[in-house]
This record gives sequence, C-alpha cells and structure tokens, in this order.
Amino acid sequence: MRLVLADPTLLKDSISVISDLVNEARFKITRDGLEMIAMDPANVAMVIFKLLSSSFTEYEVEKEQEIAINLANFKQILRRVGASDILTLEVTTDNKLQIQLKGGTTRTFSLPLIELEEKEQRIPNLTFPIVIGTTSMVLNDAISDADIVAESVTLAAEPDKFTISAEGDLSKAHIEIKQSDETKIKSTSTAKIKAKYSIEYLKKMINAGKLANEVSIFFNQDYPLKLEYKVMDKLLLSFILAPRVEND
Repeated sequence: MRLVLADPTLLKDSISVISDLVNEARFKITRDGLEMIAMDPANVAMVIFKLLSSSFTEYEVEKEQEIAINLANFKQILRRVGASDILTLEVTTDNKLQIQLKGGTTRTFSLPLIELEEKEQRIPNLTFPIVIGTTSMVLNDAISDADIVAESVTLAAEPDKFTISAEGDLSKAHIEIKQSDETKIKSTSTAKIKAKYSIEYLKKMINAGKLANEVSIFFNQDYPLKLEYKVMDKLLLSFILAPRVEND
C-alpha cells in the first residue's frame, strides 16, 4: 500500500483527538479508505473513524489489510508535520509503518506494527428518537460551562428545545439551546428525553470540533450518546459514550 496526503491536517487532528481516548488501535485499509473502530480501555467510549480514499492524492491498495499501531507514538510523529508537508504512509517488508514527511526536507519515520489481542469491535445497533444538529462551537461552549460545576452533564430534549445542565454540590449550570438557523432538533418523541454523561469523556470528544464546524448529537432516555463529526467526501469521526445511570 501507498497512501499520499497533500493536506495531512485531517489525519493529524483526528489522531490527536482519538489518542486521548484510545491507546492502541487497529486500522483497516480498504479500497474505500482507512477505517478504525476502537474502545477506550475502560469500555465506556467507542471511537469510529473513517478517512475516505477521496482525501488522498494517491491511494494505492492492492488488497485489504489491517495494521495495529500505538496511537501515542503515531501522534508524536504527526506533530512534526509542517503546514506544507506531503505525508506518505507505506507498510515496509519488515512489518513497520513508514511515515514520510516531504517539505523543504524529507523526513522518514518508522513505527512498529503491533499485535492486538482484543477481538474486532463492531458498531452497536442503536436507535435514537432525538437528533440535534448544531455547530461544534455551541456544543463546546455548553460542555465548558457545565464543566465548571460538575463531573457529569445531563442532556435533555423536547421537540423545540435542547438543554445541557450540570449540578455540583453547591453550583448549577443550565444552558438552553432553542431551535434556530444553527440548531436543528429532530424528534420522533413527544415526551421529554434526558440522559446523563461523563464530562471528562465529552471534553475529549468535542476536540473533534477542530475538524468539522458542525456536530450531530444523538441520544435517548438513559441510553448511549452518539456524537458525529463529518467532512463531506473526506472524513467521519464519531463517538459512542455509555450513559451514567444513577444508583437510587
């Protein structure tokens, strides 16, 4: 395989976000693109990543293959990518991922491929009565507000209103986001739906806002949350987060 990116930012920023949640990951390289599904070590969050072949200036894949790498090490190499560098990925005969950065100079790094014991992850089949489309900035600001007062956040939705709230020992935060030009609420439920999630995980996930200006938020009553970031014809980065269920 030989994959060439003239604009490596999408890969660099994606790995930067993913590596905060996942230590090691298996990438599937197909004719359609680079794909990865991984769980965080605590089995609380899943990351789904697709970088489509249309993002690459050269995309040569003779046969579908899988490679597993340490993401922290990959992130360190990608940090060295300059604004005008062309990035090339190849698998060498001695079982390493070769990463070449070509700008004013040509720099070549190699990263050992690893064996992953864990079984292949599958995306769970989830159904959501609520879908909210808004800007990444609106969600990021709301999570930052909630982070001031608590470790978990409650998302609640009605047909025309979406609220994000948090409650600490003494303080409370309540952010109301109404249906508008930048926020669209689609609901198949007339009842109010709410669920609680970890802010620690959400803070890592919403960093994907640097990749896409818009985010789709899917949730259900005391049910996993799905966040989806897309760059048309190039990239999909989505997250599934388990809810925090109160112990009565």
